[in-house]
Amino acid sequence: MRLASCVIKFFNEYLLHIKGCSPNTIKSYRDTLSLFLPFAAGYHRIKIESLKLEHLTTDLILDFLNQLESGRANTAKTRNHRLAVLKSFAKMVRFIYPEQQKLTGAILAIPQKRSQRKLIGFLYPQEIYKIFNMIRLTQKDGFRNYTLLHLLYDTGARATEIATLQLDYFDYENRTLAILGKGNRYRQLELLPKTAELVQQYIAKSRRSPNSF
Repeated sequence: MRLASCVIKFFNEYLLHIKGCSPNTIKSYRDTLSLFLPFAAGYHRIKIESLKLEHLTTDLILDFLNQLESGRANTAKTRNHRLAVLKSFAKMVRFIYPEQQKLTGAILAIPQKRSQRKLIGFLYPQEIYKIFNMIRLTQKDGFRNYTLLHLLYDTGARATEIATLQLDYFDYENRTLAILGKGNRYRQLELLPKTAELVQQYIAKSRRSPNSF
């Protein structure tokens, strides 16, 4: 079975329609396959279009992962992400082609590499308040930025999540806000009274469009 046809199914059918992955996730997966396929072709000394599903051995994948660290200076975290993508591909193959269970099982059994977790830096409350006080509320977008910073501080959301925030999911009475996060899934967060009040004031007076910041 040609590997190229499986890759096409992976992106055009499995990730998009069956899994419902976000564009960012699909792009990340594409980046991994764009590195892996040339490596696999070189490993087997054939052209990419000649690769078959049977060429996906654990030795190939382990050599690819090791090359990421030694040749590209990738961290163990990046290595594990690339492996997760290949495992997702193996799950798709197992789902569509159950007869390939032996091959996919070997791939899914490859363990992740332990990585060091860096100590997360943080700001003390007084340092956070200094940042809040640096914003000039009289300037254009001043109140908007002030509210956004409070949301970031209060919810712990990623900057990208706040940037794509839909205010239709804000409930002032219950002080909750639903945020679309990784994996294209919503999670509901409870806001501090002051943050909820700021968001309510922003909606009433300052927001640019009906749905978002």
